[in-house]
Amino acid sequence: MAGTTTAERGERQQESSGPPPVRRLRVPQPRTIIVLAVVLVLLGAGGVWALYGSQWLRVERVSVSGTDVLTPGQVREAADVPVGSPLISVDTDAIEARLLRKLTRIDSVDVVRSWPHGIGLKVVERTPVLIVEKGGKFVEVDDGGVRFATVSQAPKDVPALEMTVSESGSGAASLRRFGEDRLVREAVRVAGDIPAAVAKRARTIKVRSFDDISLELSDGRTVAWGSGEKGAAKARTLTALLKAAPDARYFDVSVPTAPASSGS
Repeated sequence: MAGTTTAERGERQQESSGPPPVRRLRVPQPRTIIVLAVVLVLLGAGGVWALYGSQWLRVERVSVSGTDVLTPGQVREAADVPVGSPLISVDTDAIEARLLRKLTRIDSVDVVRSWPHGIGLKVVERTPVLIVEKGGKFVEVDDGGVRFATVSQAPKDVPALEMTVSESGSGAASLRRFGEDRLVREAVRVAGDIPAAVAKRARTIKVRSFDDISLELSDGRTVAWGSGEKGAAKARTLTALLKAAPDARYFDVSVPTAPASSGS
């Protein structure tokens, strides 16, 4: 009689050994669950106490950065940060709103927590691009047309804005159609497009109407700019005119493709 094959012997061994044992998961005892729950509660309570009740994480200092005209002391006073309060409870949005309301020179501010004891105030101040003389003082206007501060001394290299809109004709029509704020923004737009070499000599920007804006330079020369449109092209044309006619006293770039200059 032939012997058993390898396959048959394997089947017999499997039958004799039976199915593999099943591993049973250990279920935590109720006492263990209770202990773990108590530990978690204590940890959570400890964390809350550390954030709100302890002296470890409270506001002790307020740092200020980014100021130029303003002083850090002015910013701290306006911010009114609750020193001594839990750092986690400080309302940073309220501090930001307070600063923007009280100090109009501030364009933006980032209020950040500096763990474990600090509040940081990162300030960006508005920069004047035009000034408006009023009652012997000067109102500063930023690149958004916002009149944000009044100073007793005019800032250096910032041209004055003169609104010389007539009560009739195109000036009055422009004022009715666009309003004074829009005309101021057009003047700001022109101030931003003036070539750098000319900007240093720009003394006055005059607005007679939306389409009639001109520059007066410190050496007495005049530039007819027109509207605030096509500012980059007008800037390039003016730069070329100044080189081509250095002795001219009057330049017209209101139509940049057909410029003109005259006088000597």
